[in-house]
Amino acid sequence: MKALVVRAPGTVAVEAHDDPLPADLEVMVAPLISGMCGTDIELIDGGVDPMYVRYPLILGHEWVGVLRGDVPGVAVAGDRVVVEGIIPCDVCSECLHGDCNRCAIYDEIGFTRPGGIAELVAVPSRLVHRIDPAVEIEDAVFIEPMSGVWRALTRIPLRAGLSVAIVGDGTIALLAAHLIRRMNPGRVVVVGLREVQRDLAMRAGADAFVTDIPEQHFDLVIEAAGTGPAVRTAIALAARGAMVILLGLPVHGTTIEISPEDFVNNDQILQGSFGYTRSAWAQVVEKVNAGELKPSFLITHRFSLDESEGAIAALRGGVGEHEPRGKVVITVATRH
Repeated sequence: MKALVVRAPGTVAVEAHDDPLPADLEVMVAPLISGMCGTDIELIDGGVDPMYVRYPLILGHEWVGVLRGDVPGVAVAGDRVVVEGIIPCDVCSECLHGDCNRCAIYDEIGFTRPGGIAELVAVPSRLVHRIDPAVEIEDAVFIEPMSGVWRALTRIPLRAGLSVAIVGDGTIALLAAHLIRRMNPGRVVVVGLREVQRDLAMRAGADAFVTDIPEQHFDLVIEAAGTGPAVRTAIALAARGAMVILLGLPVHGTTIEISPEDFVNNDQILQGSFGYTRSAWAQVVEKVNAGELKPSFLITHRFSLDESEGAIAALRGGVGEHEPRGKVVITVATRH
């Protein structure tokens, strides 16, 4: 089969690869389409904490595929499916409490085991979710990143009417605007870098898009750029009693200075959020299957598997100065 393989940091290419052999309690899936994101670039460049990656690696943690076998009670061969990427052990204390994103034995599709930018992938059958036939695959391909955002937004109950700032204008920031809109905020402001992202942000659900740091403060600030400066900006935008959610994943080793005294005096919450839980994933699948979430308008760049080099270039910023960039996707299917 063909697959997009990172042999080692800095070495990535589409290669012929042995077809996977499913283990016990695994099932084969043939990916149709896979999203790519900034984390894939960090995996290519070696910027991810070594605890969370294993090379050589087939990329792809945001994908939709066709089931090649039956999963009793869930789906049958030929159904379109998505698969939870975080592989829980189901026996550690974190998994037993429902926090499988913090499983004691970290294992994740597209990070420590082969991902979905390949013509075939073997996955645990217990993590398969059927996608309703009426759902467009370009909406379903967002389930993985939406699950991470949804988990962060629902980890601590949010009241209606909050003023919200989202720092960043990439896909995660745009999905944050799209999802927070369903929680009845008072006002949502996206603080971005590129004016050309304005239309995507407004369509996602923002009330305003700015490229200068606002002078006002906000009840909820979501950092979705994944850089040290963006984290500093997010903290600076937080009002007294506010919560700051860190969704972005900075390059391993990134540090910033903060003042703990300010957090105490301002009665603020600083929340990191890693991945998603099984319940968050199931909730997002349910909403997508019900037609409540249709984020495919965020896809701006489409490539075939053989054009993966172009997808990587687009993610690195290889787009025109006046060209918006939302989600980059790769069409994988060639054998079904």
